[in-house]
Amino acid sequence: MQKKLEQYILDHINDENPVLKELERYTYLHVLRPRMLSGHLQGSLLTMLCRMIKPVNILEIGTYTGYSSICMAYGCNDSAHIHTIEVNDELEHVIRKFHKKAGVENKITLHIGDALKIIERLNIDFDLVFIDGDKRQYPEYYNAVLPKTKQGGFILADNILWDGKVAKPNMPDDAYTKGIMDFNRMVKEDTRIEKTILPVRDGITLICKK
Repeated sequence: MQKKLEQYILDHINDENPVLKELERYTYLHVLRPRMLSGHLQGSLLTMLCRMIKPVNILEIGTYTGYSSICMAYGCNDSAHIHTIEVNDELEHVIRKFHKKAGVENKITLHIGDALKIIERLNIDFDLVFIDGDKRQYPEYYNAVLPKTKQGGFILADNILWDGKVAKPNMPDDAYTKGIMDFNRMVKEDTRIEKTILPVRDGITLICKK
């Protein structure tokens, strides 16, 4: 999305929550690869989708510094609960600090470790799943979460345009692009779901399980 157009959109939606703004600044100053943070536009979309879907059980793969989990928690009612998984244990203190600062720590359970192993242990049927972890493992994440997604439930997957690399004519030369492309192909060919793509930031796939 063109920078000027994105700024126009940001100027015409709700202002960014002060805690989220502080978290974004902290991430850019102190954490590696700050571009991984969802940001205000995508965060506001996650909040709005949660208000629309009204999920009770939510799973997030890839917490990073906690921005998106806070946004989803803001969009959910008090009966909802989010299980969020982060592989990098060095981020745990940041995540917990800002979950508490945002007042949503009671809505969120943070799991540190390998997402596929943790998902296998969770005996929960989810209304909403947000995939934003290791791009190389997107196909594996999808296979792991679809059976645990309720009928009529939703799966969101971030970064599925991968900076435009997915549309290049040559075969991908890295495992990250290949993971995204394999995931996109799996979703396209899966008749158990309905799907569409939003070209927000780096692309979000919206999936509904039939």
